[in-house]
Amino acid sequence: QVQLVESGGDSVQAGGSLRLACVGSGLKFDTVCMGWFRHVPGKEREGVAAIGALGDTTYADFVEGRFTISQDNAKNTLYLELNTLKPEDSGLYYCAATVTVYCASPFSARSFAYWGQGTQVTVSS
Repeated sequence: QVQLVESGGDSVQAGGSLRLACVGSGLKFDTVCMGWFRHVPGKEREGVAAIGALGDTTYADFVEGRFTISQDNAKNTLYLELNTLKPEDSGLYYCAATVTVYCASPFSARSFAYWGQGTQVTVSS
């Protein structure tokens, strides 16, 4: 059974930073494409960043170099470093896993089979 548990969400002011983490069990993160998604109020769930089993990364256009996805294979943990946060970045951030080695480009939620419960990020102006 695959389980993904996110943490690190918090309330910060605009311009601040956060580091989200996703710990997994039942699946080795370095064998599949992993991703971060977010659900912003009033919008559909959208992809933020993804990392393939070989370490290749892809980001949504709105990231604009502010976020970095990475993973620690020894800890089976996925990270998302959020910098220069804006109020419009507020939302529920999800960790997700596929069953494929490579990430589709562009990547979408339909490609991901396993999901965590999410961690809330709130950015105030």
